[in-house]
Amino acid sequence: MRDDGPLNADPDPDDAVVEGALRPTTLADFIGQERVKSQLGLVLEAASRRNRTADHVLISGPPGLGKTTLACIIAAEMNAPLRLTSGPALQHAGDVAAVLASLQPGEVLFVDEIHRTARAAEEMLYLAMEDFRVDVVVGKGPGATAIPLDIERFTLVGATTRAGLLPSPLRDRFGFTAHLDFYDSADLEVIITRSATLLNVPVDALGVAEIAGRCRGTPRIANRLLRRVRDWAQIHGDGVVTQDSARAALELYEVDALGLDRIDQAVLDALVRRFGGGPVGLSTLAVAVGEEAETIETVSEPFLVRLGMLLRTPRGRMATPAAWRHAGLEPPRPDAAQQSLDLA
Repeated sequence: MRDDGPLNADPDPDDAVVEGALRPTTLADFIGQERVKSQLGLVLEAASRRNRTADHVLISGPPGLGKTTLACIIAAEMNAPLRLTSGPALQHAGDVAAVLASLQPGEVLFVDEIHRTARAAEEMLYLAMEDFRVDVVVGKGPGATAIPLDIERFTLVGATTRAGLLPSPLRDRFGFTAHLDFYDSADLEVIITRSATLLNVPVDALGVAEIAGRCRGTPRIANRLLRRVRDWAQIHGDGVVTQDSARAALELYEVDALGLDRIDQAVLDALVRRFGGGPVGLSTLAVAVGEEAETIETVSEPFLVRLGMLLRTPRGRMATPAAWRHAGLEPPRPDAAQQSLDLA
């Protein structure tokens, strides 16, 4: 899709506002996740027809797939105000009580990374989610008194990247649970084309496909790569995002054809070239690439495992034959790999 406007026009003074508009505001505009959209649309439509607040919603899935966007959409579809907070910000029961007591009728409370909420704060959420009241404790010790405080009916939307860390009493209080999956290339191409239109960036189909193939199945990364390719095309090209400009830009930013970035490639290189394919411990691997172990475990490893290039074993991380081939090396023979395991 090409834009007929001037390619080298002055940047729009409201460009920051336009980039903020990349986030869809209705379920109809939300691309992909069709199963979740259908289920969530039914929940919201039923609540709207009954003129009641929607059930509490838990959204899980990897980062960048649209959990926060869906929370905003829920508030918009219910024509309700939205309150944003996060699990790490709710460390005491008083933190939760202060937020809940100030909610407006029907308000949507979005708690990002809800699995990181402190236990005392979680326990106060239990009563609030079911009975729409909280018990405020006044005093200390034997003389302490719990004063029940009614709160307005609200909808809690929790987002988590690690649903398994949520305690069962909290998870069971959500009326609807959704899990977001990684996007396929077709949906990502639609997302990139839509974002390019909003950013007034001329693109062609091959350029869109090139970006879609390198963004790890994640819309947030797709939009970020689109902006970087746009920059390259404006500085070094004619302003049009083509396949050649996308390849050149992403090569500059060290994103390869599979979407592996600098850290991913460093992990594979260390695993294959320095440690003979493993097994190697996470902390040793992190030191070898100069990154924190948590970064390797939460950012790089899930994608490498999904590509079938890395194995997590009781003895440590191991490279698969696909990782060896990606590094341009011949995989070791099966008997040699088994001997390596025995020696480890």
